[in-house]
Amino acid sequence: MRQPTSSAGLSRSLLLLLAAGTTLGLTTNLAKLAGENGLPPLAFLAWSVSGAALILAVIVAARGLVPALNTRTLEYFAVAAFFTVAGSNLLFFSAVEHVGASFVALAITFPPLLTYLGALLFGVERFSTLRAAGVVLALAGAAVLAAFGLSSPDASARWIVITLCGPVLLAAGNLYRTLRWPENEHAEGLAAGMLIAAAAMLFLTGLLPGFSLAVPHGSALPFLLIGVQTALFATQFLLLLLLQRSGGPVLLSLLGAVGAVVGVPLAILFLSEAPPRGLVYAVPLIAMGVALVAWGGKKEATA
Repeated sequence: MRQPTSSAGLSRSLLLLLAAGTTLGLTTNLAKLAGENGLPPLAFLAWSVSGAALILAVIVAARGLVPALNTRTLEYFAVAAFFTVAGSNLLFFSAVEHVGASFVALAITFPPLLTYLGALLFGVERFSTLRAAGVVLALAGAAVLAAFGLSSPDASARWIVITLCGPVLLAAGNLYRTLRWPENEHAEGLAAGMLIAAAAMLFLTGLLPGFSLAVPHGSALPFLLIGVQTALFATQFLLLLLLQRSGGPVLLSLLGAVGAVVGVPLAILFLSEAPPRGLVYAVPLIAMGVALVAWGGKKEATA
């Protein structure tokens, strides 16, 4: 895996981070809107992922970037698909109706500390005091939100816990994709393969009792939402793997913080959600955490 070796490389990685994080923030709000219009979480996720997989597959084929199909790449597609796409997003999409889009968006800020600790353990990252302080601050902000959420009298502890399991999967995916990135393979081809594998997992899940892949036919809105989410997923996961290759797993894990900055105001302004309790305390911590991680990465790149 390549890491940014110059200020220009870090600047490119930060731009990728901002763009991918924006698509993530939009996704949490679309999931809430889909639920309000009768779209089951699995149906919305499965059809959107399959559409995104088709888009990326066409792009990859047209550019001649089709990855080799061997044991290594097939393993990569399957494991990365579960952690990064199918498992984590199914948890988030299911929980958003119960805890709100803003809480889900903010919960996705949890992965940095888990990713950083794992990256240190596996030797992917060197210890940096600035970056360590940054991920601790970001995690502290997320912990404040969780504590306030659990203390609310109408809180659903079950769905809060389910929501907080999603970031664990995301952190594991960040590390796995770094450690097992197939040699000589392009991010575009790997993103397409990952989404195809995720679509297969989600459609197989739809065969289980209690799950539905049906899309309501009463209006065109559910299909419009799926179309928008398809474009967002195609963009998001392509940018995610490009960022993975250029910025490393810890910078990548800050996607959730950027997504929260986008997703929470949208949920409050357009979905009429009440601001999550503790927001005024959590946001400064998360913002300082992102700044410290970015600054620490810039100092390392300059050195």
